[in-house]
Amino acid sequence: MSSSTEEQTQSLQAAAVGAGESPPRPTLFELFWQFMVIGAVSFGGGIIAYEQILLVEKKKWLNLDDFMATLAISQTMPGLNSVNMAVLTGDRLRGVLGAIAAGLGLIVPGAAFVLIVGIAYMAKPDHPIANLILAGIAAGATGLLAAITYKIGQGHLRHIISCLIIITTFVLMSFFKLPLIIVLLIMAPIALFIYRPR
Repeated sequence: MSSSTEEQTQSLQAAAVGAGESPPRPTLFELFWQFMVIGAVSFGGGIIAYEQILLVEKKKWLNLDDFMATLAISQTMPGLNSVNMAVLTGDRLRGVLGAIAAGLGLIVPGAAFVLIVGIAYMAKPDHPIANLILAGIAAGATGLLAAITYKIGQGHLRHIISCLIIITTFVLMSFFKLPLIIVLLIMAPIALFIYRPR
């Protein structure tokens, strides 16, 4: 076999291997740092939006299907969805240490912020500026959560059955004030039956 043929074979093998390679795993520090940035710049339910941008669009550590599956699991677990997402993602990418790094990174900024703001608020709870800041944070979190809900669920909004499930879930929680676990016990079997593999 000539040297040129050998070189071509080697380059083809390298290309085939490269095509099957997954993206490099993040380091523990990178996991901690990226989730710490999310914890520092996001508010309330909008944090899920930042996690989606980081994990799916920016770093591509997860594809959209993986993100949706992880989000679904995190919503059925006790605790905050965003923290559950960080722990599950960290475990998926780097095992137990990754889960710890991602979870701590997400929690540290918020814990420090709440501690500082809580001390300031307790010192003068009726200050108009404090109430305006809290109202602005609530509005921003609501907008971010609405945006990410639309972004990851816009495919379902084109289907009548999906819309009916969404509306029924909203009615049960908002108007009938049913606990989340009761709503899940009612709606999850219905959704699983409708979207079962055929």
